[in-house]
Amino acid sequence: MSDGRAHPHQHQATKPKWAIPIALIVSLFFLWGVANNLNDVLIAQFRKAFDLQDWQSGLVQSAFYLGYFFCAMPAALFARRYGYKAAIVLGLALYGIGALLFYPAAELRAYSAFLGALFVIASGLAFLETSANPLMTVLGDPAGAERRLNLAQAFNPLGSVAGVLVGRQFILSGVEYTPEQLAALSPEALARFRDTEAMAAQSSYLVLGLLVLLWAVVVFAVRFPTLSDGPEERPEEGVDTAAAGDGSGFRGLLRHRHFLFGVVAQFFYVGAQVGVWSFLIRYSQHALPGTGEKTAAAYLTLSLVAFMAGRFAGTALMGRVPAERLMGVFAAINVTLCLVGAFGGGWLGLGAMIATSFFMSIMFPTIFALSLRGLGPLTKLGSSWLVMAIIGGAAIPVAMGRVSDMTSIAVAMVVPGVCFAVVGAFSLAGRTAPVGGRDERLKVVATH
Repeated sequence: MSDGRAHPHQHQATKPKWAIPIALIVSLFFLWGVANNLNDVLIAQFRKAFDLQDWQSGLVQSAFYLGYFFCAMPAALFARRYGYKAAIVLGLALYGIGALLFYPAAELRAYSAFLGALFVIASGLAFLETSANPLMTVLGDPAGAERRLNLAQAFNPLGSVAGVLVGRQFILSGVEYTPEQLAALSPEALARFRDTEAMAAQSSYLVLGLLVLLWAVVVFAVRFPTLSDGPEERPEEGVDTAAAGDGSGFRGLLRHRHFLFGVVAQFFYVGAQVGVWSFLIRYSQHALPGTGEKTAAAYLTLSLVAFMAGRFAGTALMGRVPAERLMGVFAAINVTLCLVGAFGGGWLGLGAMIATSFFMSIMFPTIFALSLRGLGPLTKLGSSWLVMAIIGGAAIPVAMGRVSDMTSIAVAMVVPGVCFAVVGAFSLAGRTAPVGGRDERLKVVATH
């Protein structure tokens, strides 16, 4: 059975052998979309179950994205040593085990145990994302790599929408008490309410964990064709090819100021995206008093649909407008929308925060591609830095929670506005960045 490891000097498999592996890999984009956006529901649920402040509920995303941060590099090394397929199977196993850990966490009624389970899930997703993106570029005819990536990406926001719908239907109870009503409950009734809410996620994650582990068995059983990584990145002027493969590659990246700015921009972008989605349910209930959590979750679903629409629209616009210029315009629009959300309130503010998803949709892959311009043989090392930059998803939501606790959840939307301003500044710098010998725009695209 082939392990999916790269063997550059062997012929690629014939087309019929690609169909099933491609279908399996495309499904992974859906699966991690489900996990990512179930977190947005969990933040609202855990806030009730454990009587959390906003900054404490934001630790859901901190635990999740710390898993990405710590496992991105080990995942890349594992895939390089044992092959893409082995990394995917391990990633699915970790994902499934993390989901199953929700069962004992719910039995213990321990918030820290839930956070630990989310860390394990994210560790598995780090292996999946590190392997699935490059695998889609080499699994099949090289001429069709871009189309395969676009197809795979389309399933990621579909998974995100599915995750929110599952959470809305099976996790959110719809039972919400005001502070006055909670104070009026007897200690026994209050304890029962907290316990019921803590148990709400147990069955959904149990089913999810079993499905993911079953999928790991399917991937393990399917024969993958022998693969080639494709041509190496073309060395660019001023880049030391020999240095790229050793420890001096780190120092080489430090000399690329535009790349370093890209890592910073990616940190703030992911933080803004995760922050807006994490607190959109909370924001909806603040902007429109009396809104139930299930209705608020529907607004989050609408936001994710806008994100998916923006991805397709942005891709089409890039055929006419340079990517960095388009991203700069979108970033400026999002800064304005966040200010409207912070100080407008009501339906106007909610509409503005939902609309940010449309304009943020192109930012992750565009920052990724612009950052890698001109790196030549340092491209792969630089890519791992950009993946690790998603640690912003752990930091920014906590910062938003702190601002919310001190002021209001509406004012906290200034924080992602600042983040989008950083992305806008990077897009301006991108107009003067070195242009690589070949277009990396879709070669390195990722799915956040």
